[in-house]
Amino acid sequence: MEKNGTLRKEILRYLEKNSRVNLSELAVLLGTDEAWVANEIADMEKEKIICGYHTLIDWDKTGVEQVTALIEVRVTPQRSQGFDRVAERIYNYPEVSAVYLISGGYDLLITLEGKTLKEVSRFVTEKLSTVDSVISTATFFILKKYKDHGTIMVPKKESERMLVTP
Repeated sequence: MEKNGTLRKEILRYLEKNSRVNLSELAVLLGTDEAWVANEIADMEKEKIICGYHTLIDWDKTGVEQVTALIEVRVTPQRSQGFDRVAERIYNYPEVSAVYLISGGYDLLITLEGKTLKEVSRFVTEKLSTVDSVISTATFFILKKYKDHGTIMVPKKESERMLVTP
């Protein structure tokens, strides 16, 4: 069983970096057969260990106007439900990409995407601030992504040292 647990972790690490997996290649890397790998992945999907697959896109290079914001939210927790109920109300908005319970001065961190700064601001004032239990918010706009989901988003610079030749 420990072997399977170790191989499962290796599958997950591989998938986290490359969701376009070639099962036969992964089986060779793990020293097992392709059918076993496919079955383990299917089992982990059923168990909700693997929750989905995503493609990381650099929208700046597509010409699509898009604004990403991080919004810190301070809330009053609900009796017997803590933060879960208010988090659920927030994550059900289609504009919301992610909601995290965090430590520190705020309770929730929301990732939101919109077409314009005005659209994001309108979401915060017209929708988010009207949610019961929301006490305050702080909005931060992403100006440039240097690294996202473990992927470096900016081209590496060539060495700035001068080439010296004899």
